[in-house]
Amino acid sequence: MFANVLEGSLLAGDDRAAIVVSRFNELITERLLLGAADTLRRHGLSEERITVVRVPGAFELPLAAQHLAKSNKFTMILCLGAVIQGETTHHEYINHQVAAGILQASLTSGIPISFGVLTCQTLEQALDRAGGKSGNKGVEAALAAIEMAGLLRTLSSKGI
Repeated sequence: MFANVLEGSLLAGDDRAAIVVSRFNELITERLLLGAADTLRRHGLSEERITVVRVPGAFELPLAAQHLAKSNKFTMILCLGAVIQGETTHHEYINHQVAAGILQASLTSGIPISFGVLTCQTLEQALDRAGGKSGNKGVEAALAAIEMAGLLRTLSSKGI
């Protein structure tokens, strides 16, 4: 239908990935991590080309991602975390700042940094999104990062 369509591949053989994962809500984040790492391997990335970086909580994800992006050692970075609503509105402040920080790190570095942070009202919702009936958002974050790394390579090869 269109003469010029550019898109990324889902093959990640020569890429290098960093996965930044929050230790807070570890019951959830470990499931996200396992899903993301498995997806990277299934799409051609060897274990040696995946680096896992653990941070205390979701709020620390953007700083670690930005530091990794500045290193120029990775073609993609995944941020994985879980912020679950409590009795106060604290989660709203965390969610907005984490999303903004991850976006800014990606835009300023030019490295795809995917957002795999769950923002749920309950633990049950988070479990559903970390390998339960709603899938695994770690898998989705990995697929998005792989595709965007491929797209950026395609754009560069076309001089765009």
